[in-house]
Order: sequence, then C-alpha cells, then structure tokens
Amino acid sequence: MSFDNICKYLSETYPQSFASWLFGATPKSIQVLKTELSIEPIRADFVAYLPRQKRLLQIEFQVAGETNPPLPLRMLDYWVRLHRSYRLPITQFLVLLQESRAAAEVPSEFQVEETRHRYNVVRMWEQNPEPLLQNAGLLPLAVLCAAEDTSQLLSQVAEEVGNIEEPEQRQLISNCTQLLAGLRFKKDLTVSRKSPPFG
Repeated sequence: MSFDNICKYLSETYPQSFASWLFGATPKSIQVLKTELSIEPIRADFVAYLPRQKRLLQIEFQVAGETNPPLPLRMLDYWVRLHRSYRLPITQFLVLLQESRAAAEVPSEFQVEETRHRYNVVRMWEQNPEPLLQNAGLLPLAVLCAAEDTSQLLSQVAEEVGNIEEPEQRQLISNCTQLLAGLRFKKDLTVSRKSPPFG
C-alpha cells in the first residue's frame, strides 16, 4: 500500500477527524464524495461535502515536493474540475508528508499572469502532534509531526495505538502507522518495536 493510499484510506474512514483537524472545528455532518474528477480522469485523494457549510473539502496528500505537473497547477486543476461538477466553494489542503527542500518550498498558490488560485499547505513536520495523538484516525500521521525527540514521539504513538480497544481497528491503524513511519524512521526502528502497535 502506498503512502498516498494509506492517507486516502484514513481520510475516507475518518472523514470527520480530518475535517476537524484541518478546519479547526468539528463539522455537524460530512459526506465523502467520489474522488474521480471528470474530463481526462484524475483522482483527488479525498473529497467531501460539508452540507451545513455548503462547501467541499478536498485534501491532497503528497510525499514529493516536485511533481509533473507541478503541485500548484494540480491544485488549480482539482479546484476547476470540482467546481465544474458541484458549483460549490471548495477549501483545499495540500498535506506534504515528508520533509525535503522541495516540499519546504511548495507555494500556497498558483499564479500565472492574471490567474491566481490559493490553497492551504500543511507541512506535517511542522505540525503539533498533540491533536493527532488524541484521535485514532489521525494517529498514523502523528509520527510525521514536529518533535524534539522523534523516538519519544514514536513511543507515544505506539502507546496510543496500543490503547485502541477494538482489535481490527487497532491492527489497521497499526499497519498504517508503521508504513507512514517509514517516511521518517529507519525500517529497523519501526519494525523492532514489537509492542502491539507495530507487531
């Protein structure tokens, strides 16, 4: 399973968690929409309709900071296709998973002459892990957050994953956490943690 697919799985399984985290408030309702956009088919990672706000939420997860086409153009392309399909305002988040020079330089807008499109950029390595540690659906992403002591952060995440009561959910979240941890930690560090979360 690719890092992209893990994040798609988590956002589609826990849409309210992602909306709450990124919007800063819990929506009363949320409806996950099809992510295949019309025309030459491209797939957004996550699209949801927020009925009370009459707005779409789109999240794009990205490991590499450099892509072809470039990320700003891709975000504009998603916005145009979604707006054409739904005719609603759209709040977009580009979530960059792995720290790199290219990812650090990704702008929060597309601009060519008179065309300008803005979107939100979330760099996981700059995020406070605390809100993510409190929510099972966001736990796997917590391993990518800012930390003075990354091994302590990994231990905290492992402990929280181990506290998930339902065995099937615990195993799924554990698997997702271990795979995402591979973006930041050496494989032997994550695999050697044979505690329930990463076993």
